[in-house]
Amino acid sequence: MNRLDIEVSGGCQCGAVRYHSTQMHDNSHLCHCRMCQKASGSIFAGLVAAPDDTLEWTRGKPAIWRSSENVERGFCANCGTPLFYHDVHNGRTNLMIGSLDDPSAFPPGANTGTEGAVSWFETITSIEDGGATETDREDWASAIKAASHQHPDTDTAHWEATPRQQ
Repeated sequence: MNRLDIEVSGGCQCGAVRYHSTQMHDNSHLCHCRMCQKASGSIFAGLVAAPDDTLEWTRGKPAIWRSSENVERGFCANCGTPLFYHDVHNGRTNLMIGSLDDPSAFPPGANTGTEGAVSWFETITSIEDGGATETDREDWASAIKAASHQHPDTDTAHWEATPRQQ
């Protein structure tokens, strides 16, 4: 696995937790194992690794749950965004591709954990394209955007995360 000299940043939906790395590995992949499905709340987890020695938490710290003896899963304790998968023995942290400010920079190069893949996974590229939210339902999209507490996909000097409602 090669290291790529590329600067990336990302974080959670509310902005309470942000990260930055100056290198990434070339291992972007979709993991279909049942543990990744449950951790991401999706049918797969899109992951790409940052070397631990280049990964810096620039705002807040992720909450960590130990999903097995060897694996830590990081997430934002405020908004719940899944942020990473970390094998405590291999020196890299697999970031959730969707948590990157530019997720399009890391197209998946492999499917892993395919024993857990849902039976209909291979059909998703052939289903109907429902269109972009902004064009199909402009009034709805505008209302969501106007009331959104979502952090922008950029680093900011100061950001007030809205605490979770109890």
